[in-house]
Amino acid sequence: MQIKVAVVGLGKMGISHLSILNALNAFDVVAMCDSSRMVGKILEKYTGIAFVEDYDQLLARPDLEAVVISTPTALHAAMVRKALDRGLHVFCEKPLTLSGEQASELASLAESKGLVAQVGYHNRFIGTFHEAQQLIAGGALGQIRHVLAEAYGPVVLRPSKATWRSTPEQGGGCLYDYAAHPLNLLNWMFGVPEACLSSDLKSTYSAQVEDEVYAMLRFPGATSAHLSVNWSDPSVRKMTTRLSIWGEHGKLYVDRQELQLFLDPGATVPADYEPGWNVKYITDLTPPVSFYLRGEEYSAQLESFGEAIAEKKAAKRNDFRSAAETDLSIEMIRAGRVLNLPEARAPEKPRPLLRRVFGR
Repeated sequence: MQIKVAVVGLGKMGISHLSILNALNAFDVVAMCDSSRMVGKILEKYTGIAFVEDYDQLLARPDLEAVVISTPTALHAAMVRKALDRGLHVFCEKPLTLSGEQASELASLAESKGLVAQVGYHNRFIGTFHEAQQLIAGGALGQIRHVLAEAYGPVVLRPSKATWRSTPEQGGGCLYDYAAHPLNLLNWMFGVPEACLSSDLKSTYSAQVEDEVYAMLRFPGATSAHLSVNWSDPSVRKMTTRLSIWGEHGKLYVDRQELQLFLDPGATVPADYEPGWNVKYITDLTPPVSFYLRGEEYSAQLESFGEAIAEKKAAKRNDFRSAAETDLSIEMIRAGRVLNLPEARAPEKPRPLLRRVFGR
């Protein structure tokens, strides 16, 4: 039986999610919601999907089972809470909220109600990054010494008029909107930082928010990490995220295209690898999806959302609890100091790698 879902927020990511959901057999898109009546009515005309302008009216639909929220970040907390209170499963775009405490409360609420609650950190569904996480968790490199986490892109290349992405109170800026991605990968592999040793947020073109983020973090087990993110980089065509990881028995370089692993003679060599240099490509490591838009990971994360609902299990990857860890880490970087953190979860153990058109 198909899951009856609504898409809330019809910007770039909302329309992407709408397209994918409308193509996946697991879902029946019954409604969409946005503050722009013009956008909603145009999409309604050409897709046949009902447009509901009022969010509370949307949530009151008796047939609704799940919502996909792709609104500006400052709106997430209230919208997510209302949906959970109505007993709806929630997929929310990243970051979850502007407060680690708020995000943790929403995670607890979803858990108490037995609802699937997932956040759109799609990098966890990219085969190369998933393989890197498995290798780290399996001890292939031994003790991890240091990590360089990078993300660069040509998002803001000149001063421009204000939008929510350029307003700090709305969750704008490079830290929330861009750096959250590599930071979430660090959380996945190494847990929550024990401390932010230093942070430097710089503005290149933006008047109110940062365009560059640099931070030194210390993780459990004496692992250090340097976060280097710049969304005002004209040297790249699109967002480029990569990790460089040094361990006691080798090193690993990974981005969305390939994984390069060097293992020294003292390493415990995993199956399908050998001492010395190993290279694996995204085509080797990413399972097929039933619908492709922008990248397999965007369909894979929504497929996973649907599978968790159907199986009546928690989100398999990117649940609210893990997203709260990233929100807490963002707060730590912004403050440039240690925060009072709840007890951190251990990094995930290795497990097997786990789809019609229109659609933040």
